[in-house]
Amino acid sequence: MTGLKILVVGSGGREHALAWSLSRSPQVGQVFVAPGNGGTEWAANPNAKGLQPCAKSKNVPIAAENIVELMAFAQREKIDLTVVGPEVPLSMGIVDQFQAAGLRVFGPTQAAARLEASKAFAKDFMKQHSIPTAEYGVFAEFEVARQFVHDFGRPVVVKADGLAAGKGVIVCDTVEEAEDALRRILIDKEFGAAGETVVIEERLEGEEISNLMFADGKQIVAMPTARDHKRAYDGDQGPNTGGMGAYAYTHVSNEFEIAEENYDRVTRPTIDGLQQAGTPYIGVLYAGLMITPDGPKVLEFNCRFGDPETQVILPLLQTDLVDILNACIDGKLTSNLVYEKYEERTAATVVLAAPGYPGSYPKGLPISGLKNITDENVIVFHAGTTQKDGQLVTNGGRVLNVTAVGSTLDEALQRAYAAIEHIHFDGMHYRKDIGRTGVKQHDR
Repeated sequence: MTGLKILVVGSGGREHALAWSLSRSPQVGQVFVAPGNGGTEWAANPNAKGLQPCAKSKNVPIAAENIVELMAFAQREKIDLTVVGPEVPLSMGIVDQFQAAGLRVFGPTQAAARLEASKAFAKDFMKQHSIPTAEYGVFAEFEVARQFVHDFGRPVVVKADGLAAGKGVIVCDTVEEAEDALRRILIDKEFGAAGETVVIEERLEGEEISNLMFADGKQIVAMPTARDHKRAYDGDQGPNTGGMGAYAYTHVSNEFEIAEENYDRVTRPTIDGLQQAGTPYIGVLYAGLMITPDGPKVLEFNCRFGDPETQVILPLLQTDLVDILNACIDGKLTSNLVYEKYEERTAATVVLAAPGYPGSYPKGLPISGLKNITDENVIVFHAGTTQKDGQLVTNGGRVLNVTAVGSTLDEALQRAYAAIEHIHFDGMHYRKDIGRTGVKQHDR
């Protein structure tokens, strides 16, 4: 079948990467992105070279949370497949509603998406199914939570239970910092309803990785493990962010060992547990892992493609993404659809952020230089941009993801950082050390 119409829901760098990857399928004739951003519209390009998109893409001015309007658009345009990017519409039950209307959609149901929508639910689920994770407690009252922190006596991480746009996690070195975090969440209501309950857990030490998997309800197939860089500044300093850069390999042996151990201890019990509960998991399951001396432990589950991990995983994929997503929906996922078709290459992405991010930041700053990037091994995914009077301007904290591929991580990083030299907006900041640890560990 050719000429498929695809709808991607969301507006960030992840959604740009999804729209780009889907546009490169020979089955696709039109991609729509709702609401999209300043980089998610392009003309058809049947003679695309390198990492250029192919099928045309158009923005649709419908918010990702406006499920009724999205359904009406999908029905009116006879959309063949809807792909949901962000977590909020998943937690609102967009998949359930689309399915009830007879619309084909990729993502977990509202019940399955509770793994991300409620950290307390996820921790209790892991405890029930003996999935390794940090010690924890769940609290709704400040004084009780405060006493737990004092009694625990070790560094902790304080998390708002609900969805807080990736910002509801506070890493604490001292009891005083933990008390302050509890006060911000439970008393000052910094994260609103998402912080009515908090999860306090031990602070794990080790190497953090992102393990994303395709799932069809029963079968699971791992994507290449990715490494995200959460802290705002070089040397893993500064506040946590949604991610300042990432890299992924397809051909490093210890990455496969980690994935296999994670499959046995984490992924398989998770998928089996959800199926037994009557809420089979179909979509992308993302396990944020800490590789400790005792093996991988789950930091968190996400119920969708990661951001910015998607921006380094999809450029490595040779298999048609449409085929993979349909196989998941139809319960026909196999490993030779996915894992064996990743190229033996590496991808890296560097996030260009607005001044002040992850705190308050200005919008509307003119962006220049993108047209001067000519390297066919580089693709710039837009995260927080918009078009204003014909000028591309900033419209978010994380503005652009400069992604490059190479035969080694060092090669990919050199290409990404060389491309960044062409780009400018006032106050632009980015980490200069993305992937440097990986270069030392893995590049030969």
